[in-house]
Amino acid sequence: MGAAPSTPRLGAEGAPPSPGAAEQMFAALVGDKAYPISSEFWKQLLELPLTLQWPRDRVLQACHAFAQNNYQTKHLGKILIHLVWCLQECTSTTSVSSVVYRRAINAAYISSIFLKFIIENAKADNWQELCLDIDKNEKGMEKFPAENTVEYFLMRGVLNYIGSVDLCSGPSPEPKDVHPFIDAAMLQDSSIVVSVVRKLLLNFVTRPKFPQNGSHPVFSDDGRPGVLQRVGSAAANFVLLPYYTFNYLVSSTPEGATSQLADNSLLVLLVMIHYRKCISTNDSIPSNNTYTGSDTNDKEAQVFHENPYCKALNNAKDIQYDRADVEGNAQDGPVVRLSFASLFDALGRCLNDESSVLLLYSLVHGNCDFQEYVLVRTDLDTLLMPILEMLYNASRKTSNQIYMLLIILLILSQDSTFNASVHKLVLPAVPWYHERLMHQTSLGSLMVVILIRTIKYNLSKLRDVYLHTNCLAILANMAPHVHRLSAYASQRLVSLFDMLSRKYAKLAELKNDKSHKVISDQMEADNIADDMSTELHIYTDFLRIVLEIINAILTYALPRNPEVVYAVLHRQEVFEPFKNHPRFNELLENIYTVLDFFNSRMDMQQLDGEWSVDKVLEIINKNCRSWRGEGMKMFTQLRFTYEQESHPEEFFIPYAWRLVLSRGFSFNPGAINLFPVEIHLDDTPSSEQKV
Repeated sequence: MGAAPSTPRLGAEGAPPSPGAAEQMFAALVGDKAYPISSEFWKQLLELPLTLQWPRDRVLQACHAFAQNNYQTKHLGKILIHLVWCLQECTSTTSVSSVVYRRAINAAYISSIFLKFIIENAKADNWQELCLDIDKNEKGMEKFPAENTVEYFLMRGVLNYIGSVDLCSGPSPEPKDVHPFIDAAMLQDSSIVVSVVRKLLLNFVTRPKFPQNGSHPVFSDDGRPGVLQRVGSAAANFVLLPYYTFNYLVSSTPEGATSQLADNSLLVLLVMIHYRKCISTNDSIPSNNTYTGSDTNDKEAQVFHENPYCKALNNAKDIQYDRADVEGNAQDGPVVRLSFASLFDALGRCLNDESSVLLLYSLVHGNCDFQEYVLVRTDLDTLLMPILEMLYNASRKTSNQIYMLLIILLILSQDSTFNASVHKLVLPAVPWYHERLMHQTSLGSLMVVILIRTIKYNLSKLRDVYLHTNCLAILANMAPHVHRLSAYASQRLVSLFDMLSRKYAKLAELKNDKSHKVISDQMEADNIADDMSTELHIYTDFLRIVLEIINAILTYALPRNPEVVYAVLHRQEVFEPFKNHPRFNELLENIYTVLDFFNSRMDMQQLDGEWSVDKVLEIINKNCRSWRGEGMKMFTQLRFTYEQESHPEEFFIPYAWRLVLSRGFSFNPGAINLFPVEIHLDDTPSSEQKV
C-alpha cells in the first residue's frame, strides 16, 4: 500500500466516462485526500467532457469543501501548474491533439471556478488562503523551475501563450496590498511583455471572429457539448482569455462570428497597463519573484514600481515608419511594432465602446509617437466625429467616459497644427445633430458647438467644475486658430457668455441678500458665505476664460471670422454690465474697440429700408478686410495643458475593473472592495449552474 490515494477509475479505456465516474472524479478533487501532481488523476480529470449540470447549492457545497481541504491537498496550485503545462504543450508543435486543447480549456475553467470562490470569500487580504506553496520536492515537480512561485509560473505561462499563439492578422494601492497573479505578471521578461501587449493590440485591431456554437473535437469527440460552450460569463477574465484563443484557433466556420476575443483582449490590456504596485521610498526594488512590502501608509512617501506593460504600450512604434530607427537611435530591447494606421482606424470604428475610449486616452497621453501620428492625419474626423457624437449624447454616458473624451480633446488641442486642421476639414452633414441641420460646417465649428453644449448640460445636471474647466480649456486652446467659425457656433459662443453672466449675477445678488440677513447661528452664516464666495469666484473665472476666448479670436483671427464679429455686434448688450469689473475690464477694452470700429462703419452706411442679416454681414466682410487691429492690446495667449493627477491609480485601477465587470465578469458584489458596487437584493441567482 502506498501513501498516495488511488486514482478513481473511469471505466474501460477509450469509453466515455459514466456520470457516476465523473461525479467520483470531482468528489476526489474537492475531497481531503491529496493527489500528487504526477498522478494519473489529473490527466483523467482534465480530459473529462464536463457535461454535468449541478444545482447551485451543490456547486457551492463543492467549492466550500475544496477551499477547506485545499489547505492540505494543495489541489488549486496543482491544477494551475497543469494548466501551464497544457498551454506549453499547445505551443510546442504545430500539430496538437484536440485532447490537449480540452485539457487546457478544462484546467482554465475548473481553476477559475475555485479561484473565484476563494477570492470572493477570503477572510484575510494576504492571499494565503489560495495555498499556492507546493512542496517542490514532490514527485513530478522536477520540471517546475525551483526559483519560481506558482503564481509567477502561472502568469509566465499564460502570458507566453497569449503572446506566442498566431492569430489572423478607488483607493490608492497601499504597500501591503497584494495581487499575486498580476504582481507575478509584472515581473516577466520584457520579451514576453512586448509579445503580450502586441498580441492584445492586434486582437483589438483585427477583431478576429469565432463561432459561438462551432463544433470541433476539442469540445467533444462524441458530439456532446464541452464545458465552455455552456459558460454564460467569464469566471476569471484574465485566466480564461486563452479559451477565446482556443475557440478561434479550432473553429472552421465563420457563422455566428463575434468580437469577444478582441473585447476581452482590450480589457486584459487595460487592466495590465493601469496596474500600479506601491512601494515606499524605504523599499528596495523587488527580486525576480517577490515584491517587498512596507508598513508606511503615508501617501506622499509612496512610489510605484515601473509597469512594464504600460512602458511597452508607451514605447510602441509604427511598423511602417519608425522615427527612432530612421534617426539612428534604435531602442534597446524588444519593442511593440504594429501598424498605427490600422490602430487608428480600429479606434475610430470602436470609440462608441468605453474601453476603446480608455485605450485611446492611454495612447495619446503616454505614446508620443502615436499622438504625433494622430496629429498629422488629414482625416481627423475618423476619431473626432465619434467623440463629438458621444459628447452630444452626454446624458447617456457615464461621467468617467465624459472625462476621458474631454481629456483626449484637451491633449490634442495642445497642438496648434491640430487646431488649424479641424477648421479646414468641412463636413457635408452631421446626421446625429438633431437641433438644427448642419450642412457644410467645419469640424472645428462642430467642436465649438458640442463643447458649449456639454458646458450647458453640465451646468444644469452634473455641476462638475472639473468638467467645465476642461471644456473651456479646449476652447481656449482652439481660439487663436479659429478659421471661419460658423454662424451657429459664433452665436453659441456669445450665448455661453450670456448664460454664465446671468448665473454670476444671480449668485452675486444672493450673496448680497444673505449678507443683509441676520442669521442666529454665526457658524452657519460663515459657512453659507464661504460657499457662495467660492462659487462666485468659480463663475468669475469661467466668465474671464470665455472673454479670453472671444478676445483671442478677435485679436488673432478677426479677418477670418466675420460671423464672430456679427454675433458680438448682435448681442453687444451682454457685455455692458461687466465693462467696469476689475477682473474683466482690460479684456472688454479690446472687445469694445472692435464694437466701436464696426458700429462706426455701420453708422456711415446710407441704407434704404431696414437692415437685414445679409446686409450687415456684407458690411462686416468688407471691413474685416481693412481691419488692422489698431488700438488692440496684446495679451499672452491662454494655453492649457493636461497633467495627470499625482495619484492616477486612484481613478484608473477602479475604472478599468468597472469596465471588466460591466462586460459580464461575474463576481460577488459584496466581496468587491476596490470601489462601491450597487447590490440589488432582488437579483436572485439561477437555480442551476453547469460544471
